[in-house]
Formats: sequence, structure tokens, C-alpha cells
Amino acid sequence: MDEGALDLVPTAVAAGGNAIAREAGGRVVFIAGALPGERVRAEILRERSKYATARVVEVLEPSPDRLVPPCVELARGCGACQWQHVTIAAQHRLKAEIVVDALRRFGGVEPPVPTATVALAPWAYRTTVRAAVSNGRAGFRQTHSHDVVPVDSCLVAHPLIVDLIVNGRYPGAEEVVLRCGARTGERLAAATPTTTATVVPDDVLPHFFHEFAAGRMWRISARSFFQTRADGVDALADLVGTAADELGTATTAIDLYSGVGLFAGVLADRGWSVTAVDGERSAAADARANLRDLGVTVKRADVTKWTPPAADLVVADPSRAGLGRPGVDVVAATGARRAIVVSCDAASLGRDAELLRNAGYRLTSVTPVDLFPHTAHVEVVTVYDR
Repeated sequence: MDEGALDLVPTAVAAGGNAIAREAGGRVVFIAGALPGERVRAEILRERSKYATARVVEVLEPSPDRLVPPCVELARGCGACQWQHVTIAAQHRLKAEIVVDALRRFGGVEPPVPTATVALAPWAYRTTVRAAVSNGRAGFRQTHSHDVVPVDSCLVAHPLIVDLIVNGRYPGAEEVVLRCGARTGERLAAATPTTTATVVPDDVLPHFFHEFAAGRMWRISARSFFQTRADGVDALADLVGTAADELGTATTAIDLYSGVGLFAGVLADRGWSVTAVDGERSAAADARANLRDLGVTVKRADVTKWTPPAADLVVADPSRAGLGRPGVDVVAATGARRAIVVSCDAASLGRDAELLRNAGYRLTSVTPVDLFPHTAHVEVVTVYDR
């Protein structure tokens, strides 16, 4: 055995995607590239008093959920997809387990049994990519490194984006955000620094593009948040709309961290009187343009410092940091009967669930949505009732 390597049998997967094992002495080891139930040889990368992080150097007894990653770029060091070695069925199961574990461990909440993970197409799905740039070429960070790996293909990016990754040139840029509308064919490239002169086809726009999803056309500026795939937007919109319909008569609602107005639009289409709130200037401007026919009130404000009116329903789609105590305080101040939270990080979901429970809200449903196949990221729609 290599010096510093250990033979371990992981038993679960943690938020972030690393497998969890224990050394003979009881110390927890988080292992990148391992799966529960298999025996692996792992190299320790970092050590702390209570845990260590490691990576797989050899799979001694593979899990039946393991397969050979199909992407050639992974062998060259691309670190964008952590889970191409995991079957799709196992990815869905593991993501649900990560969500349940996070709610218990970070939130002290015993959740209801999650609804089956919403499955979406596993390849060619990403319509937003934040790529690093090296010598004018777009690429991805190397695993366990800040080094950039230029790529000649990408199995998870939409073909309109793959073209810009492989054939676009971004001299002088440090990174570039590439976006497209899967259903409109429009594309956008926004490089940093913004003074960078990009070399891309004439159809590529610099400031905004459009996408059709959840029954509406959306204007999306370069700096505005929008989910990375149109079918994922449809799925999230259906879940939020169904949870809103369960309340009965549509009355007043608030959409926190509203972005370009997606959930405000979903609710307004169902007859709700909606106020949408977001602190990003471009997102608020997009929301006003996208929702002008629906009578939605759009506020540009820091959600955590905003004083809300009373409402029957709150929908919140915060960043990876989650709502936190300030965001939960805003939800509670509305007196809403129901809160629907769209979370993109399992650990912050757990913390928010505890804060919402302490604010008088009971977790009543949990639905994972697999927006990012072949990664450990999972989107979760949770519903809380006062």
C-alpha cells in the first residue's frame, strides 16, 4: 500500500458529493470519487483533528452503481462533473439521501419522505456555463486545482454553448459566462474583464438573450440569474404552482430573490397579486420587462433589509447561502400561511429548515429536482406551513 493511503469502505454520501467513511480510530474521512458500499484505496489530501479529506486512487471492490465515465475530458483533468462514474438511478437516490441527511444534520428536522427526485435529460442540458479562460481559450478548472483545462468537447453543455467553449476566443479574459436559450437559439457571451474583445459568431449577443419556459418568454440579461435549463424551469414552475394552488383562492403573494420574475409570473398567471423583490439591478429591470402585462409589483431591494407587507404566500429562491436568519425573518414578518423555498444547496437548506421551524413553520413536503446530472448539486423545493 502507498504510504499515506488507506483502505476504506464508505457508508454514505455527504452534501457536496464526497463519500463518508471512518478510519479504524473513528475519524471521519470524506473521499472524492468513492461510492457507498464499495472498498477503495484512498490518498489523504488534508487532515484536521476531527476529519480528513481524501481521493480515490484505486477501487478495490466496486459498487454496482459505478460505471466508466463517458467523457474524455475527465481523463485530461476536467473537474466540472464529479459524478459521471455514477449511474443516473444511483445519482437520484444519493441526492435524495443527501437532502434528508442535511435536513437532519444541519437542521435537526425529521423531514417527510421526499417525493421522487424529478429526473431531467442527463446530457447536453446546461444553457449557462461560467468558464475559466487560459490563453484566450475557454475551459474548466482541473480537479483539486485552480489550473485551467481547455476542452474540445463537453457532454453536459448545450450544443450552442459547446460551440462557444470550443471555438470562441476570449483574449485577455479571466473568465467568460456563456448562455443560450435552448428553445429560442439565442446566445450570449460576457467576458471578464468587460473590456475583453470576444471572438465569437455574429449571432452571439453581449447584453441579454431570451428563453421560453414555464409558458412565457423571458428576457435575461448577462448579470441576471436564471436557471440553467428550460426543462428545469418548467419543473420548478410546476412544483411551485401546484403548492400555491393547494392553498385555494389566490390572494397576495411575495416572490423573494425573484430574479427575472419566474415565480412571480407563475403565481400572477394563476391570479395571485404578487410583489417581486430582488437586489440585482439587471434582474429587477428584466422582471419589469417580463411581467409588465401581469400587474406584478417589482421592487429592487436587499431582501434582508426590506420590510414586507402581509401576504398569504411567500416563494423564495435564494443563492447557495440560503435565506439565513435575516431572510427567514422577512418570511415570518409577512405572516404567510405557506412558504415555498427553492434551495440549491443541501446544507443551507438544512439550516433554513431549522430557522423556519423556529419561526413557526412546519416542513410539509420535500421534492429534489435533478437540474445538474453528473454532479452532486441538487435543487430542492420544500414547502412549509405555519
